[in-house]
Amino acid sequence: MALIQPPLMVNGAVHSARIMRMMARNLASANQGIVEGNDLKARQMPTPGAGVAIGDGAAIVTGATSASQGSYTLFNVGAANVPIAATGASARSDLVILRVQDPEYEGTRDPAADDIGFFEVIPGVSSTTTKPPAGYTAIPLARVAIPANTATITDSMITDLRVIANPRRERRLHTAFPATLSSYTYSDNLYRNWPSQAAWQIPIPVWATYAKAVVTIAGLRESNGDTFGYMQTVLGTDKGEDTCIDDDQGNYIRRRTVVIADNIPVSAAQRGTTQTLRIQTRLRSETGDIHVDGGTSLICDIEFTEGLI
Repeated sequence: MALIQPPLMVNGAVHSARIMRMMARNLASANQGIVEGNDLKARQMPTPGAGVAIGDGAAIVTGATSASQGSYTLFNVGAANVPIAATGASARSDLVILRVQDPEYEGTRDPAADDIGFFEVIPGVSSTTTKPPAGYTAIPLARVAIPANTATITDSMITDLRVIANPRRERRLHTAFPATLSSYTYSDNLYRNWPSQAAWQIPIPVWATYAKAVVTIAGLRESNGDTFGYMQTVLGTDKGEDTCIDDDQGNYIRRRTVVIADNIPVSAAQRGTTQTLRIQTRLRSETGDIHVDGGTSLICDIEFTEGLI
C-alpha cells in the first residue's frame, strides 16, 4: 500500500478524517479505553430504574477493521441514561459498551443525521464476558447481572469493566543523609517516627490511586545486643505493612541495609495534596539498639499510578 497523503501537517492540503484518526491512534500508543480513572463509570440511576447512568468523561476507541482505520475520540458530558430491558422468569447478564459505527467501514449510519458513537447494551451475554463481540469497534464499560423478574438496576448488579487506555505514572526519588548520630534504644512494642531524617514532603498527583514506595536505609548501625522489630512506611495517615528487623549477632557493632517497600492505596482526600512520607519503627523482644549516623544513607523511591475510580 502507498503512504497516506498528505502527511500532517501541510499548508494548503486537505487532510482526511482517516489521517486524523491515525494521529489519535499514534498519540494513544494504539491503546484504547477510558482516558482518566473516573471517566464513563456505569452506576445505578439517581432514582434506580430500568437502566444505568454512564458518567461524564472521555474515551479512545481503536478501529476493529485494521490499523489504518485509526482511533476515535469520544466525550460524554453529564450523565447519559442507558435503558436496560427487564428480565422475565430467568436471570440475564447484559454487556454495556461504548461503540463506534463509522459507515466508511461498517453499517449505514449517516454522520449528518445519526449518532456514530453511542452506548449500546448487548443482552444475554455470558456471566464472565469482559469484551465486546469480535469485529466491534467498541470498548466495554460494565456487565450487569440482572436477577429474574427484575426491572430495576442497582449498583450491586454492576461489574465495572473499564480499562484506562494509558494510565499515568509519576516517579520521584528523594534522599537524606543524617549529619549526627540518632539512636533508637530498646523499647517494648511502641511505634516511633524514626529515623527522624526519613521524612519527605510528597506532592500527590490528583489522579493517583496507588503509591508504590520503597525506602532503603543503607548503613543502619546495630549495637548492644540482638535486635528484633519492625519498620513500616506511612504516607500521610495511610500505613504500609511491616518489614521485620531480626539480627542475632550480639553486642558487636555492625551495619546492614534495610529495604521497606509497600503498595499504598491513595485515599480520595489525599489526592492533589502534599503529604509526609515517613518511616515508623518499633523494637521489641530483644535489647539491642539501632542507629543512623554520618555513615547512613536514606533513599525514598516513590511511584504513583493511576487506576479506576
